[in-house]
Amino acid sequence: MRRLFLTNAPAATFLVLILVGSVFLSEGIQKFLFPAELGAGRFAKIGIPAPDIMGPFVGGCEVVCGALLIVGLLTRLAAIVLLIDISVAILSTKIPILLGHGFLGFSLPKVPHYGFWSMMHEARTDFSMWLGLLFLLLVGAGRKWSFDASIAPGSGV
Repeated sequence: MRRLFLTNAPAATFLVLILVGSVFLSEGIQKFLFPAELGAGRFAKIGIPAPDIMGPFVGGCEVVCGALLIVGLLTRLAAIVLLIDISVAILSTKIPILLGHGFLGFSLPKVPHYGFWSMMHEARTDFSMWLGLLFLLLVGAGRKWSFDASIAPGSGV
């Protein structure tokens, strides 16, 4: 369990925690504020099964794990949950844009163009969040300004 909290990453890692955590926290809150556009309604449009359950579930995961990242608590565990979340988002919305047709039961979103460049444009935040989460999974919360560092003795606090 100690290894989950252990981190010797530089103190500046808190900038990545705040960036990635705040994006997911905000997106999760919006799934509850605007369910027809960003939550269950959107999930139904793109082909996510059980959208009335999955919309609030995903929103809750994004709120809780985003908040955990911001304070640097259970960082690696939160990063794993959000990596799954963002990977499903890429698979369900960006891969159909790349291919120009539905994929694995997911619908093709309406965008001005399809193909590689359109997918890259639409996925810019997703890819950035994916890489930020991978970074946090690898290095942890950082040795300053995180709860993980204070929990794991020897994290260089």
